[in-house]
Parts: sequence; structure tokens; C-alpha cells
Amino acid sequence: MKHQKIFIITGISGSGKTTSMAAFEDGGFYCVDNMPMALLPKFLDLPLKNDPKIKGFAFVMDMREKEFVNQYSVTIEVLRERGFNPVTIFLDADETTLIKRFSQTRRHHPISHNASLTESIFSEKKEMFVIKNSSEIIIDTSTYSPHRLKAEIIAIAFGKDSKKHISMKTNIVSFGFKYGVPPDADLVIDMRFLSNPFFIPSLKNQDGESDDVKNFVLLLNETNIFLAKYLDLLDYLFPLYQKEGKAYLTIAVGCTGGRHRSVAIARKIFEHFNNMGIKAGIIHRDIDRDLAES
Repeated sequence: MKHQKIFIITGISGSGKTTSMAAFEDGGFYCVDNMPMALLPKFLDLPLKNDPKIKGFAFVMDMREKEFVNQYSVTIEVLRERGFNPVTIFLDADETTLIKRFSQTRRHHPISHNASLTESIFSEKKEMFVIKNSSEIIIDTSTYSPHRLKAEIIAIAFGKDSKKHISMKTNIVSFGFKYGVPPDADLVIDMRFLSNPFFIPSLKNQDGESDDVKNFVLLLNETNIFLAKYLDLLDYLFPLYQKEGKAYLTIAVGCTGGRHRSVAIARKIFEHFNNMGIKAGIIHRDIDRDLAES
């Protein structure tokens, strides 16, 4: 575990610690919120280092724990003497921004002690000043959106390899409109403008994964024009969704019953993503539903 990355996320209440912890979690870090500073050396003795899935450790620590400020320097020194290399990320924001954030979330300041919000923010900044000055990384989040802060944290955690560790989970779902649009769909495309294999006796009982149906659908001139335009659109949109920190992207492809046209086109989109080096999943939600209900 001494070679594992260890980050301590601290700073002023309302500055983005929860968002930062979520970013570390998305990156495969083992995260603990509100860990007492004095318990950190004992925690790092646990056998979690043997889990290859853990990319590192991130601990949110702040003044919610009464002894945090007093224990901070001593505990950091103990860890370094034992061969650990903890990195402290201190998050801050200006007073106006913090007041606005607390007003929007309608939460009480965690260390208010019956003081006003402004007084609580001033008091916390004053008490945390010494820790801020000794932190390796200081981020003023006053102008940050949650997506920007998440991207910043991932860049800190993984450096140049950040894109390799955080990927948008992408699924292509074929479905039948008569059974409803998938509720988690981000992009929906309607394939009912294509000729329907259902009305061809030799294709009716086959599905869009069969060679016969795929050949019928994919050899249509309308299909070729559509795929050229739609795949080009997806190539444009995909990195923009990634840039915004989107965790999931579901592309829903529909036809009447979800058995023929949507299946063949969903498979084509799936293959396109694979060819582009994008790992995607494919689900044919309604492929056998017509048969089951007939």
C-alpha cells in the first residue's frame, strides 16, 4: 500500500469535496468520507493493498471531526516516517460563492455552532489557514462547475493517463416503439422509415441478428445514407459528452416491434464503436417479445 496513491481531500465546507470524492470513486479509488485523522495510519495497515482493482485511496477530512486541525500535521508526519506519501488537496472558494452554494442546497454549515453563515465561513477559513498553506495542491473552485472540478481531480489522480481510467459507459439498445422508449435513453433514433422485413414472409420469423435480415436492411440505399450521417453525428457528439463528464450514454434505436430494423442498425452502431476503440455494450430489449406475445 505504500506504493498506492493516497490523497487527502480537505478544505472549506461547500467548496466541492463531495464532488471530488465522487471523481476519485469513478476512477477506481477506495474512498472514505469524514475519516478521523488519528485513525488514518491504522486504516492504511488494512490488507486492502492486495486488491488489484483499487487504483489508490482518497480520504475526505475536515473540521466536521473536532480534532482534525490539531491532528493533521502530526498524522502526516507519522505517515511519511512510515514510507507513505500522502498528497493533500485543499479546496477553497470565495465567500460570495460559498454563501450562494449553501443557499441553493439549503444546508446548514457543518460547524455553524449557532453562528451566522458568514461568521461560520470566516471562522472555518481562519482555522484551516495553516492546513491550506501546507497542502500540496490548492484549488479555488469559485468559478468551477461540478464537471470541471471532476475533470481537474481526475487529471490530478492520473495525469496524462486520465482518459484511460475514466470512460463513459456506453450502451446501444434496440427496442420496439409499441413497447415504449427505454427510460434511460439519451439519444433516440427511429428506424421506421426503412422498409420493414416483417412483411416479407421469409424474413418475418427471423431477427435483425440473422444474415438475411441484416443484408436486407443494410443493403437499402436509405440505410447507407442514414448510417453515413448518423455515425458521423455520433463521432462528433461522443467526445463532447465525455468532456462534460457524462458517466453513462445510452443510444436507443427503435422500430415498430424491436425485432428487425432496430436490431440490425444497433449492431452496426455497436460495431462502429468497437472499430473506433470505444468499448460499448449492446442490448436487444424486445428482440423476442413479438414471438413471446403472439
